[in-house]
Amino acid sequence: MSNYTPKERLARILTGQSVDRMAAISVTQTGTVEQMEACGAFWPAANEDAELMAKLGEAGHTVVGFEAVRVPFDITAEAEFFGCKIKAGTQEQQPSVVGHVVKSVDDISKLEGYNLDHGRIGVVCEAIKILADKYGNELPIIGSMIGPFSLAQHLNGDDWFMNIFTDENLGLKLMEFSTAFSIAYAKKMVENGADTMVIIDPTASYQLIGAEFYEKFVVPYHTKLVDAMKELNVPTVLHICGDTTAGLALMESSGVNAISVDQNVDPATAVKAVKKAVIVGNLDPVNVLWNKTPEFIKEKSKEVLDAGVALLAPGCGIVSKTPTVNLQAMVEMAKAHKY
Repeated sequence: MSNYTPKERLARILTGQSVDRMAAISVTQTGTVEQMEACGAFWPAANEDAELMAKLGEAGHTVVGFEAVRVPFDITAEAEFFGCKIKAGTQEQQPSVVGHVVKSVDDISKLEGYNLDHGRIGVVCEAIKILADKYGNELPIIGSMIGPFSLAQHLNGDDWFMNIFTDENLGLKLMEFSTAFSIAYAKKMVENGADTMVIIDPTASYQLIGAEFYEKFVVPYHTKLVDAMKELNVPTVLHICGDTTAGLALMESSGVNAISVDQNVDPATAVKAVKKAVIVGNLDPVNVLWNKTPEFIKEKSKEVLDAGVALLAPGCGIVSKTPTVNLQAMVEMAKAHKY
């Protein structure tokens, strides 16, 4: 079987084609303190400056050995772009959303007319361009964004889950708005060089909202975003936190190429639950990758590989204090694996 570049290999895996071996990547955030110290780009500045963001994204490849580069490192840039209040991050912690801007349908119209060159959205797109100009011929350039359901929740706040039950008009209009933005943002990232798109939609959980509301408020909007990427020949990966086992078929129904499952999901069960999507995951980022030894990580990696996942990866975002040697143990296991 032919050898492939990392870019070719990942694209083939995500589209169900044969390859020489597994790719070594993380579809979730890759930044760690040790990488920051090695490359000189630190949070929180690396969340705000395109050059620093690109430098830390690059460190996932040059320091750890991931066969891809990926930005950004958090899921708050979209909410901040629309004026939500953000609790600033630190060198070890990511920023978080603490204030919201949508209480009614009228508030949605006030958010129209945005410019994707502004704010941290513009920073992320510029960082992607920097990485694509340097690595785009050889490595996958992974763009990542919060999914439209979780963006709607960031915009609407804690009332969001009640509103989708009691105020369908607001819920659907906000989903239409957040999805239109998500499509425009994803297209901008692709225009700047991203060739793989990760949709992280943590609150779009079957566990949280059930099948009926997942079908109404999530599937149609994920499908629109995925279809927009298909038109550009960009494969998509969907990550939703928690035990998504019961919702995997619904997640797949949006047409995503891959589903990233977290450590609460049995990977063998996940592989059997889908028809076309490939399964990515699912080493525990805390209890395995951060707090255990490289030898233990290799043992757990073998268990996940034996379960039949298409890509060995963290089950969620990498903890910032994770030792590089631990991540390299996962990378080594992925590179050694043949399907």
